[in-house]
Amino acid sequence: MLSVIRKRRSLLILTHNNPDPDSVASGWALRQAVLQKLGIDGILAYGGVLGRAENQTMVRKLQINMTHVREVDFKKDQAIAIVDTQPRTGNNPLPSGVAPDVVIDHHPLRQETIGVPYYDVREDYGATSTMLLEYLSTAGVKLTRELATALFYAIKSETVNLVREVHQADVQAYLKLYPLVDQSILTRIEQAPVSREYYHAFHIALENSYICKQVVISRLHSVRNPDIVSEIAEFLLRLRGIEWTLAMAMHSSDLILSTRTIGLDHDAGAVMRQVVGDYGTAGGHGMMAGGQIHISNLNQHAVEQLEEELTDRFLQIILGDGASKVVREPLIQANGKGID
Repeated sequence: MLSVIRKRRSLLILTHNNPDPDSVASGWALRQAVLQKLGIDGILAYGGVLGRAENQTMVRKLQINMTHVREVDFKKDQAIAIVDTQPRTGNNPLPSGVAPDVVIDHHPLRQETIGVPYYDVREDYGATSTMLLEYLSTAGVKLTRELATALFYAIKSETVNLVREVHQADVQAYLKLYPLVDQSILTRIEQAPVSREYYHAFHIALENSYICKQVVISRLHSVRNPDIVSEIAEFLLRLRGIEWTLAMAMHSSDLILSTRTIGLDHDAGAVMRQVVGDYGTAGGHGMMAGGQIHISNLNQHAVEQLEEELTDRFLQIILGDGASKVVREPLIQANGKGID
């Protein structure tokens, strides 16, 4: 990897859009590794927004220097690395026509990645940060308390405390990092204060959620924080008897989708790709996935029709041929019916 980056004069590291802790921490770790080994101080950039309060607190408290991609110049003599994502997934700010030099990710390998000069894709790993810790260890890079905290929180959140899609390497990384973590900062990150708007989004989501057998569908309408969509999908999965959730909302000029499942033998990424189809881009893991569809050319009625079509596709995939006959029961009912 270093031999590829060494050929260029500078380094640009891209996370995915609306970066989560795993994307932020792994990007920061790569930046520190290259700085210590090659003396090149790369730029860590993201697209979209840092939405969740936890992510904002993580970046602020750990003093992670991140730049929005709109402030970045893509130069011919710079190496480009992308972490926790891959080319042409639609969820990162890599411009069309620009090829990365390095890809490090834990999502399923994509055809577009195979031609990259250096790539390391391990879809059996629970977190990209686990991979980056191995890079740091191999290169002999000393971990600061702040970087250790970032990597630990990333692994913890990505694997939901080592219970979702976890590899033995994630467990080893978790145990290795734990003694190095700044517990005070970690607590502040995990208990980051949220605005009233956060609760309003949950209110809208719950009022517009309905149950179809073992599935919950939630429509949030329009949101300012795109991360809330995946948070709602995660939250609704706790409902008794539910195996799948799908949440969707409009953000800026995109329709954002997120799905979660409790089934270890399921493939949420494959389901989401079928649901989105040619409308946009999608990807994910066995138990979690997301998608995005550009909707700037659609009016409100057309967006609602699209949401209904996507919902029908999702239910058809999960429930089979009888999906169209399934009653859609509101999650929240004014008379309290169905509450157990």
